[in-house]
Amino acid sequence: MVVRMVAALFMFIEVREIFNYRHMLISMVQRELRSRYKGSFLGFLWTFVNPLLQLAVYSIVFPYILRVDQENYPMFLFVALLPWIFFTSSIQNATTSVLGSANLVTKIYFPRIILPLSSVCTNLMNYIYSLVIVIPALLITGVDLTINLLWFPLILLIEFLFALGLALAFSALHVKFRDAAHIIGIVIFCWFYITPIVFPMTIFPETMQQYIMLNPMVAIIEAFRDIFLFGQQPNFSALIYSALVSLATLIIGFFVFKNFEKTFAEDL
Repeated sequence: MVVRMVAALFMFIEVREIFNYRHMLISMVQRELRSRYKGSFLGFLWTFVNPLLQLAVYSIVFPYILRVDQENYPMFLFVALLPWIFFTSSIQNATTSVLGSANLVTKIYFPRIILPLSSVCTNLMNYIYSLVIVIPALLITGVDLTINLLWFPLILLIEFLFALGLALAFSALHVKFRDAAHIIGIVIFCWFYITPIVFPMTIFPETMQQYIMLNPMVAIIEAFRDIFLFGQQPNFSALIYSALVSLATLIIGFFVFKNFEKTFAEDL
């Protein structure tokens, strides 16, 4: 109980400090979004072109060439792949965020936590923009959107907290251990194949599914499919598990970051 109270107090103080520097956070997110497509012909339109190209490829490759037996497979894959891209891009970009801003960190004061937070927020915005493609694609392919879409903010919040917790921990670890980014890339590659993104959970034997469900991303991905594709409520018992893991990861990530933050100037 005492540990929880201390954790809550420290995080509340940090949130207040981030709020005081909210304009810096917003500016960094805007800068990252602009810099991604700076100098390109289509510019910010690439945010929409990439999902469209992926949708076209998946619509051709999987149903007709690989003979995947899944109704409306392009949408089955698409509604799961986009939040996965948000999750993995957030972690990978945030991991190098502190090290990549060494000049800023060593010269001026600001809450260092803003660096990984801005990376996660940037990828969050990219995902939200991609919904401009997802919603019409679902309607065109005959999917009926239901009131269960109202659960979307809750599911996205759980994923955001999970991604932020990992981003905080990995961004701090990467300053001390420069191999962290390479290790994380391998972990994410393996993680992809134990998460039902390109296949349904039913391909696993029932005895194995209970172990697969220990992966907190499973319930999150399945929840996105439930509300977007199947028009039903998410599995709340599984989602509560993911939410608890996300909160625990956020708390651990926060303390890891604050602990390593003390030596950022020396390590950079």
